Amino acid sequence: MDRPDCDPERLQRTYEQFALVNRVVSGWRRLYRTRVREQLAGVGPATLLDVGCGGGDLAVMLARWAARDGIQLQVTGIDPDERAFHFAANRKPVPGVEFRQASSGDLLAEGRSYDVVISNHVLHHLTALELQSFLDDSAGLARRLALHNDLSRSAAAYALFSAGALPLTGSYIRGDGLTSIRRSYTVPELAAVVPAGWTVEPHSPFHCLLTYRRHDTYRQRQA
Repeated sequence: MDRPDCDPERLQRTYEQFALVNRVVSGWRRLYRTRVREQLAGVGPATLLDVGCGGGDLAVMLARWAARDGIQLQVTGIDPDERAFHFAANRKPVPGVEFRQASSGDLLAEGRSYDVVISNHVLHHLTALELQSFLDDSAGLARRLALHNDLSRSAAAYALFSAGALPLTGSYIRGDGLTSIRRSYTVPELAAVVPAGWTVEPHSPFHCLLTYRRHDTYRQRQA
């Protein structure tokens, strides 16, 4: 689906199916309850940035969960891919959610910052140099917390997803998902390449969680 010449109908179907896949496998409901919500509650109007938002389903889910908890939250979803942005921007509008075609570096250059910065299933798409830049951008954009949830490579993950994704026909979900698992890090591999200040831990048997908690030394190091 990353190829510019991919079938547009299959790509559309892929974005439509992301919501189901993310609800089932990504574990963001638990991450919201245990990691994100505490960073948003009690700070007045809060802001969250979803980097590489794809079809925008996670941005919408986070905004709705926060609203149910009485948290005033503005969610910005960004993706540099014009096709992803077009799909997300044409979703039914949800209060407190906006989408932009942009990269994390674009927002950092604009001087933007957010209480929480997240991504979902983005890290394995990046080269080693892109990963370092992406994490530096995230640390610079996050006022309180940066949280990146990604796949963790294993034979079990590959086998289970291969079987579980069989009903998701007419899209790139299964083929690209299996490729993503093959390209993803294990927890020790990811821990070995992240910059200082980031922590890596298993989020589930099939996911890595990369966390950065804001502190003053980051801006001093960047100055």
